[in-house]
Amino acid sequence: MSHRRGRIARGSLLSLVVACCVLWSEQSWAADPDPWLGPDKALHFAASASLSAGGYTLGAAAFDARYQALLLGGGLALGAGIGKETWDAMGHGDPSWRDFAWDLIGTAAGLGLAWGVDLAVRGTGPQHPVLAVGRNPLTVSATLLF
Repeated sequence: MSHRRGRIARGSLLSLVVACCVLWSEQSWAADPDPWLGPDKALHFAASASLSAGGYTLGAAAFDARYQALLLGGGLALGAGIGKETWDAMGHGDPSWRDFAWDLIGTAAGLGLAWGVDLAVRGTGPQHPVLAVGRNPLTVSATLLF
């Protein structure tokens, strides 16, 4: 058992050293023209979060079912993100999958925030279930296997 722990410890240490060398080498930082944490990524996140939360708010005012508000907010934000990256790909900018990834993250954050506020303000009940299709609440079940 002790010999096995030693091998695991040495392998973990070697992996850590290799990862540090790759992450901190000047060449790897300088070679990345589109870093994951670049200044434009915050703009993509904020714009998508704002559009999705605003779209959800409009949807919540227009529809009884919360899933419709989620679809409206998500569709609005993702449509804008896809449109922006398509515009960039047509030669008007630099298209980036990382920008779109931040659009996805911002959309999820905005929808989560707006949905949470909606649940807190309107509550849940027969008129406003957590999620519903028509008048039938959606049920979600998951099984975790360890």
